[in-house]
Amino acid sequence: MDLNLPPKVTDRAFARLAEIGAAAQGKALRIAVEGGGCSGFQYEITLDEPAADDLVLEGEGERVVVDSVSLPFLSNATIDFTEELIGARFVIENPNATSSCGCGTSFSM
Repeated sequence: MDLNLPPKVTDRAFARLAEIGAAAQGKALRIAVEGGGCSGFQYEITLDEPAADDLVLEGEGERVVVDSVSLPFLSNATIDFTEELIGARFVIENPNATSSCGCGTSFSM
């Protein structure tokens, strides 16, 4: 795992944040990794205010933030937004995950 590569955010994810108006509310999309879920780790995706030690990724006037503890787990990951028949959601394509559950919110390393 190369811990030096920051995560990437797609134009589609930034566009969705702009539609939501996150920046206008003083919020950013927070991507965090926590212990738990059916595979060992799980993603927590929320709208939150940026903290001083967050990595801030910016595009289209919007921000995505990752805390320093979660950052190594998200090295070189891609944060995207997808619309499918089952619904629309932010998704994370994580090359560090060795397996994931069917719902896509839990993974192991």
